[in-house]
Amino acid sequence: MTTLQEGIAQIPRRNVGPINFSVMPLVDAVNLVTNLGSQSLDKGVAVHFCNAYNVALADDDSAYAEIINSGDLVFTDGTPVVWAGQRLHKELAPSWTRVYGHDMLTGVLAQANASTEPAPRHYFLGSTPETIAALRNAIQTNWPTATIAGMESPPFRPPTEAELAERDERIRESGATCIWVGLGTPKQDFEVHRVAEALPVVALAVGAAFDFIARTKRQAPEWMQDTGTEWCYRLATEPRRLGRRYFWGNPRFVAVVCRQLLRRSGCSVRP
Repeated sequence: MTTLQEGIAQIPRRNVGPINFSVMPLVDAVNLVTNLGSQSLDKGVAVHFCNAYNVALADDDSAYAEIINSGDLVFTDGTPVVWAGQRLHKELAPSWTRVYGHDMLTGVLAQANASTEPAPRHYFLGSTPETIAALRNAIQTNWPTATIAGMESPPFRPPTEAELAERDERIRESGATCIWVGLGTPKQDFEVHRVAEALPVVALAVGAAFDFIARTKRQAPEWMQDTGTEWCYRLATEPRRLGRRYFWGNPRFVAVVCRQLLRRSGCSVRP
């Protein structure tokens, strides 16, 4: 019998630029992660959510691209990447949808309200103590049957090896099965890779999902998410923090996709 972990290898993977994405609809992705978090795993599962900025970073840094592509699941977090993937890989266009980190987290939490047995046990790693406290309250209010195994806000500095070992031991002792990591890009992707290597859990890099659920940051309206203009909203709300992400990342992403489209059409382009 094929296990869920073995079945992951059968999910289609297609590249947009240097990143090899796992192509499946959101509802199927949520069910898969919920099921993975509801069973005993032989080894960890690393899950990444990548948008245009991740593609640009991977194009600029081969070590980062390697970390992402070594992930068991690499979902399409941004609408522009969905459009690019559908254009580049038309045979998978109907099933290539946005699998947003925020939607994944809320979708898996909602499964607990639907009496999924056994339910995943959730551990939240990242953000600030204030956001973590607000996140706990939001989860207990909106998804009261979801099991919170643990929450922690690590210091904003590189951890020591001893601190990482202690963190892993806390996660292990909590009995957590899903580790949600919100440490910012690219830091969170390296941590997800590390956790999945160290523990038999599902580790997921979900960006600003903690802030959106805790309501410490406002999420872009749905029409902006659907039209690929969410970045405008986020830039307007956090210009200093996100300026480089969009002013450098967006043009680089467009250049990456254009090169790939030109190669597909048989044109010769410079790298």
